[in-house]
Amino acid sequence: MTLDCASASGDVFQTLCNFLRRESGLIIDAQKRYLVESKMQPIIRREKLSGLEELVSILVRNKAPALVKEVVETMTINETYFFRDKVPFDTFAQVVMPKLLETRPAYKAIRIWSAACSSGQEPYSLAMILDQMKAQLGGRRVEIIATDLSEAILAKAREGLYSQFEVQRGLPTPFLLRYFDQKGDKWQIKERLRSQVTFRRLNLLNDYSSIGNVDVIFCRNVLIYFDAAGKREVLAKMRRHLAPDGFLVLGASESLLGTSTDFVADPTHRMLLMPAGAGTPVAPVLSPRLAVQPSSPAAIRASILAG
Repeated sequence: MTLDCASASGDVFQTLCNFLRRESGLIIDAQKRYLVESKMQPIIRREKLSGLEELVSILVRNKAPALVKEVVETMTINETYFFRDKVPFDTFAQVVMPKLLETRPAYKAIRIWSAACSSGQEPYSLAMILDQMKAQLGGRRVEIIATDLSEAILAKAREGLYSQFEVQRGLPTPFLLRYFDQKGDKWQIKERLRSQVTFRRLNLLNDYSSIGNVDVIFCRNVLIYFDAAGKREVLAKMRRHLAPDGFLVLGASESLLGTSTDFVADPTHRMLLMPAGAGTPVAPVLSPRLAVQPSSPAAIRASILAG
């Protein structure tokens, strides 16, 4: 079988990695070879292909655009859960939102972008926090835009339907009972919260004009999959779409040290960054702490029985 580009490279796996990097910016090292091959096996079986070599041949020739899209989406779906890492959400409620409410005119909507939102837990966590802050918002309009590369995962996010396992990871029991409806053995986030989030497909390597200007960007646990050039490109574009006094929130394991000069870290708040030249660091704002404690099956049952 002729493999064209794949055979020329001498390594089918490396050719696939190069393809994924070109299409999505995703960087995959050799240690993830088993993970890549296991994710590709269902596609190979369904398409009745002889193996990874034939799949890669089809991809590099771009003979099946739908298959190309599916492979890229399969490899870029990342794990997520409600209130993941907790600290960024506390910072959002106690520091970021109070500062924006202080500096933005009342007629101006506050716009939040959840980049690489996966199945929706991050933007819905933000929507729940904003609902808890209704008194402070005083009717202020807040928009949440959530984007991801995968159409399939965005469809799940829009539906807002989660398994028992998914809602037990990070979601406080009172939040589960207040913001979700039980649907058989699953839980669906209430329509009023779903309507607050606008989901769109976006490749972070492409143009951001559909996003417009925003006040806050959550881009967590995404940049670790890009090389240095890809990180610089993404951060430069985000800087252009973020308000001069806006905020960027990164993941716990992500750092811009030696990568980009577009943002500076706030020395008093982990994972929080501001556009370079924005001024002085944000002072701590004393606000009631959100009780974000994970649910347990026993706690869920007890709360339901208590009415």
